[in-house]
Amino acid sequence: MSEVRSRKKLIEVALPLEAVNAASAREKSIRHGHPSTLHLWWARRPLASARAVIFAQMVDDPSACPEEFPTEEAQARERERLFRLIEKLVQWENTTNEALLEEARQEIWKSWQRACRDNAHHPRAEELFNPKRLPAFHDPFAGGGSLPLEAQRLGLEAYASDLNPVAVLINKAMIEIPPRFANRPPVNPEARAKKALMEREWKGAQGLAEDVRYYGRWMRDEAERRIGHLYPKVKITPEMAQDRPDLKPLVGQELTVIAWIWARTVRSPNPAFAHVEVPLASTFMLSTKPGKEAYVEPVIEGDSYRFTVKVGKPKDPEAAKLGTSAGKRSAFRCLLSGVPIPYDYIRAEGRAGRMGARLMAIVAEGPKGRVYLPPVPEHKEIARQAVPTWKPDIPLPDNPRDFKTPLYGISTYGDLFTPRQLVALTTFADLVGEAMERVRQDALAAGLPDDETPLREGGTGARAYAEAVGMYLGLALSRLSDIQNSLCAWENTKTQVRHLFTRQAVPMLWDFGENNVFGDAAGDYMVSLENMLRALEKVPCVEVGQSNQADASTQTVSINKIVSTDPPYYDNIGYADLSDFFYVWLRRSLRSVFPDLFATVAVPKAEELVATPYRHGSKDKAEQFFLEGMTKALARLAEQAHPAFPVTIYYAFKQSESEGNGEARRTGWETFLEAVIRAGFSITGTWPMRTELSNRMVGKDTNALASSIVLVCRKRPENAPTATRREFLSALKEELPKALRLLQAGNIAPVDLAQAAIGPGMAVYTRYAGVLDAEGNPVTVREALALINQVLDEALAEQEGDFDPDTRWALAWFEQFGFGEGEFGVAETLSKAKNTSVEGLVEAGILESRRGKVRLLKPEELPGDWDPVRDGRFTYWEAVHQLVRRLETGGEMAAADLLAKLGSRGDTARELAYRLYALCERKGWSKEALSYNALVQSWPEIARLSQEGKAPAQTELF
Repeated sequence: MSEVRSRKKLIEVALPLEAVNAASAREKSIRHGHPSTLHLWWARRPLASARAVIFAQMVDDPSACPEEFPTEEAQARERERLFRLIEKLVQWENTTNEALLEEARQEIWKSWQRACRDNAHHPRAEELFNPKRLPAFHDPFAGGGSLPLEAQRLGLEAYASDLNPVAVLINKAMIEIPPRFANRPPVNPEARAKKALMEREWKGAQGLAEDVRYYGRWMRDEAERRIGHLYPKVKITPEMAQDRPDLKPLVGQELTVIAWIWARTVRSPNPAFAHVEVPLASTFMLSTKPGKEAYVEPVIEGDSYRFTVKVGKPKDPEAAKLGTSAGKRSAFRCLLSGVPIPYDYIRAEGRAGRMGARLMAIVAEGPKGRVYLPPVPEHKEIARQAVPTWKPDIPLPDNPRDFKTPLYGISTYGDLFTPRQLVALTTFADLVGEAMERVRQDALAAGLPDDETPLREGGTGARAYAEAVGMYLGLALSRLSDIQNSLCAWENTKTQVRHLFTRQAVPMLWDFGENNVFGDAAGDYMVSLENMLRALEKVPCVEVGQSNQADASTQTVSINKIVSTDPPYYDNIGYADLSDFFYVWLRRSLRSVFPDLFATVAVPKAEELVATPYRHGSKDKAEQFFLEGMTKALARLAEQAHPAFPVTIYYAFKQSESEGNGEARRTGWETFLEAVIRAGFSITGTWPMRTELSNRMVGKDTNALASSIVLVCRKRPENAPTATRREFLSALKEELPKALRLLQAGNIAPVDLAQAAIGPGMAVYTRYAGVLDAEGNPVTVREALALINQVLDEALAEQEGDFDPDTRWALAWFEQFGFGEGEFGVAETLSKAKNTSVEGLVEAGILESRRGKVRLLKPEELPGDWDPVRDGRFTYWEAVHQLVRRLETGGEMAAADLLAKLGSRGDTARELAYRLYALCERKGWSKEALSYNALVQSWPEIARLSQEGKAPAQTELF
């Protein structure tokens, strides 16, 4: 079969990585309208990085289009234009900027038209290269759905698949259901009765969202009618206000409860008080807001106790802050006797069924904010009256790394909820079905076809629409369970209940806040629903989408599709175990809508591709399972993905490179790379995607800097040759320096350079069927990574040839002494090797020499009026450090003034900044490394400013 002609894509050459990373990091602080608020999923990819990666894997690099861009200068200009487009594209504000998105779509079409022309005579041209239709997109590990959603936003027909039914449902909610009912007006009677609403233009999913809002409100009101008595208001009595001046104006008023604050209890280990259940309270503070402090004060009365609430600062702030905590070894102390209550005792009590809970305080909404009240007996009694008719009895996993509660007798998913929470969630779950019937009747009245084709089979009539609305109502309930459980902490700094999944685990919690599900605050069903609808209203709806349950190792969806995927991260996150928390509620409310998706009592786990030792019996068996399964899944992608495009695969790190005894061990990163290579891929790029603003720097030899790495892969030819280690090293030395310069020209931050350079290095390694050493043994992935880093160091060192002798001396000295002192004799000897002298270095203004010692001057010690045009002994060393000084003291404009004077020497100065960063990173000198990294990151803006209104007269002096 003839080969497909495939041009090199932008992502295989260069990316405006810093802009993508900055936008991704910023996105983590955005909540309103973000798809992550549709429903919780762990470790979602930021939309910014997903959008940039998919765009760059579809758009040709200018170097692959010599007929349009014949010179390196023309290619650089075109690449810069594409960079500027990506930099705009990744901004959150442009997520719904239709003009900009259309510009990006046109760039994708332009590259696709080239591919169709290139392959017009291919035997499979009709199948693979239809110039009127873009290839579809597929993510076989769809998870939270960022990648399929952004593919759809870029104009692609998007397919998502996942083994996990919760993930499948989230993707349906984002890419499949909204386009099916796009641009329709709502069907609810309230909207239809308002002429203005029916005449307005309903774009995208706005009409669908309006119906979900209406029927969600009906559910909330109906639930309150049925179970509202379990959530009473609290009346302010004269007794409450006796010692509380803040409560006196409120006497006689009934306030809405925001939350009830409970502490878990066990029997006192002191025999004298063994009949008393004492509290396990991690804190007694209710509010630490300045000027609004409030706290629980226990009052001991003989062999019993009660809680009261005080406002203002406690007399003993430390004691109030600690509650009954007693440090790690003795977890708590008995409130009555002060004896320690160790964790072993608490675990035994919990497993024996003797752990209870006691109400410590009530938080209500007053006319001027939060009001903190002592426990009210009627409220304790009402809480006891809640008797659930159903409880999810699926056992929690025996995985103490991520699930702590089974150690304390909280052993099923149902045990994670109070009886009142179970009643509320079950009531809402059952109301979803009733709401769907109402939607169906109203949809028929609104004129939708009386079509019985269900939603799961592609229906668009009254029944399918009712099920679509019900799906979002069920998702809102599932979402609500995250903040309606007994593992939600009361956050005394923000005075609100915090949801359970602040991380990828189910921890143990001692005191918790029980939200009022009808409290018009966090924990209220409508609050949960409204947050979800803000995201639904913004989904793109530009192309059809499809989400299905499928095992990545056996799926066939990827055939002839563009693939970008975010697989499980080795052993980092147990998605299946965690998502059972939501699955039990989704199954309860939506099983009739998706019977196949919710056929099993729990999320499928045996086939889940994570290296979980507790599930497989040992770490080695878990790793083997992961390697074999991931290899099989990736091999399907190598075989099925569209041959004209690379495949992009995300990988997140959680590793250290050695055991405590210093012996090297295999890492998840190496295991994953090996799976990629075994699957038949060659790697053409590795891009570090940092989704958090962080200045943490990790040694280059670990290749573990970023929070995630995007691997760019192409299928390796079946006739790929075998190479010797010598041949591999020779190819590395020839190709890596060229790739390095290209990365630097793209202004990749020094902090990301080492990881990005792994891409071209692994491209050499993986182009071969195998690399063998002198004894015929395979060169492992770990050995290849070490060789790539070695050649990278050499390539950076070779760039020193562009520097003047004084700078080369300063580099060598800096590597050994930094900005510290060294012996004059050593400096003089080194100067002879570098063809300079200590006197000349002092004359150049970069060195201090006195009393037999020498040292390099720090940036802040350099003269503030330095002018490279008038410097009789110019050095790149001083140029870089003067730029650092200007940037840190005067900002980008001050640095730009100096760069304008440097003229063409600026590029070489930037090379030196890269080299200095590499030295500092290896030495662990983080302060200096940050300065050089900041200079390179700011370089594009500095360069732009230097060109604005600057006369180029100085350049000719160089």
